[in-house]
Amino acid sequence: MSATAEAPSTAAPGSPELFSERLKAATWSDHRAAEDHGFTRALLDGSLPLAGYTEMVAQHYFAYAALEEVGRRLSDDPVAGRFHYPELERLPALVRDLEHLLGPDWRERISPGPATRTYAARIEQMAGHPEGFVAHHYTRYMGDVSGGQFIRRAAAGAYGLSDGAGVAFYVFDALGSLPRFRAGYRERLDSLDLDEAAAARLVAETRLAYQLNTEVFADLGRVHAPAA
Repeated sequence: MSATAEAPSTAAPGSPELFSERLKAATWSDHRAAEDHGFTRALLDGSLPLAGYTEMVAQHYFAYAALEEVGRRLSDDPVAGRFHYPELERLPALVRDLEHLLGPDWRERISPGPATRTYAARIEQMAGHPEGFVAHHYTRYMGDVSGGQFIRRAAAGAYGLSDGAGVAFYVFDALGSLPRFRAGYRERLDSLDLDEAAAARLVAETRLAYQLNTEVFADLGRVHAPAA
């Protein structure tokens, strides 16, 4: 989820469209729907209760467990393997956050909600669809290293989370410069050798990934987001 993504750029007339720009343009409305959800707004403006933030972290744990397991299984794939970044993996950070937020018995205190179960199951299906894995990888991680940084600051301020405790999920020190990482990621998207059918599948799966993510927010918002 990105809280402040830039609008898609417009290619110069007659110039070939980069795939990363095609993907951004095709999913812009889906991105905005996730960004403008009431749960997201409450998180960013500091009105979301700590219990709501904690539950979001718990749901992230199940989604990333699925995503990173599939990523390891596809690490040698010529398409999906290009997006296997061990330094990006979020499960260790999520464990640290849950230990801080819930205590040492956190595993017994969390469970996936209905929308998260659907989301994780879809990610697991991508083990047989490398382009689809890239779609979910792009949707999650590119949001984490962009708009996720605003969430990190909002959560740290709202809940008094200092020194990364409780917000380790959003710390990407191993990547170095985040703008440089994002640029390199887009270059990898642009260099994918995809025929039109595969490219279309990747775009469609990215739109679905945004939808599934928004449905997780809707589940969380029904319980935790303050009434408007």
